[in-house]
Amino acid sequence: MKITVVGTGYVGLVSGVCFAEIGNTVICVDKELEKIQLLNQGTIPIFEPGLQEVMVRNVEQQRLSFTDRLGESVKEADIVILAVGTPSLPSGGVDMRAIDAAVSEIARAIEKYTIIIVKSTVPVGTNNAIKRKISGETKQPFDVVSVPEFLREGSALSDTMKPDRIIIGADNDKAATIVARLHEPFNAPVMITDLHSAEMIKYASNAFLATKISFINEIANICEKVGAQVEEVARGMGMDGRIGPQFLKAGIGYGGSCFPKDTKALIQIAGNAEYDFKLLKSVVEVNQMQRQAVITKLEQALAGDLSGKTIALWGLAFKPNTDDVRESPAIDIAIRLLQQGAKLKVYDPVAMSKFRDLPDIEHERIYYAHSEWDAAADSDALCLLTEWEIFKQADLQKLQQTMKHSVVIDGRNVLDIDQIRQLGILYYPIGRPPLSIN
Repeated sequence: MKITVVGTGYVGLVSGVCFAEIGNTVICVDKELEKIQLLNQGTIPIFEPGLQEVMVRNVEQQRLSFTDRLGESVKEADIVILAVGTPSLPSGGVDMRAIDAAVSEIARAIEKYTIIIVKSTVPVGTNNAIKRKISGETKQPFDVVSVPEFLREGSALSDTMKPDRIIIGADNDKAATIVARLHEPFNAPVMITDLHSAEMIKYASNAFLATKISFINEIANICEKVGAQVEEVARGMGMDGRIGPQFLKAGIGYGGSCFPKDTKALIQIAGNAEYDFKLLKSVVEVNQMQRQAVITKLEQALAGDLSGKTIALWGLAFKPNTDDVRESPAIDIAIRLLQQGAKLKVYDPVAMSKFRDLPDIEHERIYYAHSEWDAAADSDALCLLTEWEIFKQADLQKLQQTMKHSVVIDGRNVLDIDQIRQLGILYYPIGRPPLSIN
């Protein structure tokens, strides 16, 4: 099939590359000319393991190309995939301006029967609104189909090529059949439903996963007070088939481009329908509060006063294997430490430049280290905020010798407890009592 993908962010670029990989002819379109130039040079604007190699291979085999000319790309397309950004508004709602602009341009360019697949995460009812908008601007036949994405940054390629399921929302059997056939090479279960349900499945899925994270973090906080170990609690819970072990890992809360945005959007959607989603509001509140746990542990370890203290931060991205710092817990933690007068030495394997570009950080009070050891050198305490493999496998004896004081806040519970105990490091995990210096 001939496919045009509108938007080259995470969803659009990964989708375009993967649909080309299974044999389709794909054109990816973006209004940012600089991004298109990078892609045409074989460089991807995001950090995503394995993506660049697959992209380059498909470009060389002439199945994949990039352009900033949307109208021309839509004319010959059998399918147009809408994957533009839908950022949050201050109200928690969704900014639909990019969607509206793209839909208008698509409608004016259609010259034959075309299926518009909406992959952007949009409020319930948006696909019907898109249908009405296109109908008002063209007489050409078309269908709108909702196919929400469930990829995870850091494993987006495998998530797209080997998905758990394909959700297809459609009100036309012909369109649903064509879209299901498009996804056959991915060899995943296909569920065909109505447009509204497909839209809701995306929000409900992310909201549920966010709820599991906030729940286990609340349990972790109780574990610290009663002397239990949250990892043992989570393991015992996860053995129940009704619960499962996924997303029961205590830490400093979720971040990224999806969970924060989608939970707030679903609260807004519920509010617009005159329903008070109290549970999800608490999930969001707990997630924000969990970041304070790092500050509290630092205050306990450093006698309450952080002013003038040098704090090393290992990890700035919201999760490993990505350079995405959107809604990263590291941002809130850094801001709060700076507000208390601390000096920061930070390091992340790939997210340094994006963190440095953040507008709300007092960068003149942050030292951007050249390595994890450069960050740890002469620090009063270290906070592990992203579970990159290099941090998990760090030489803890070297860390102890490098730091000014042996104080470690493990925000992800990934360091070797036995080795820490042997070395006598003052260690504060999440959901377990601290280990004191011998």
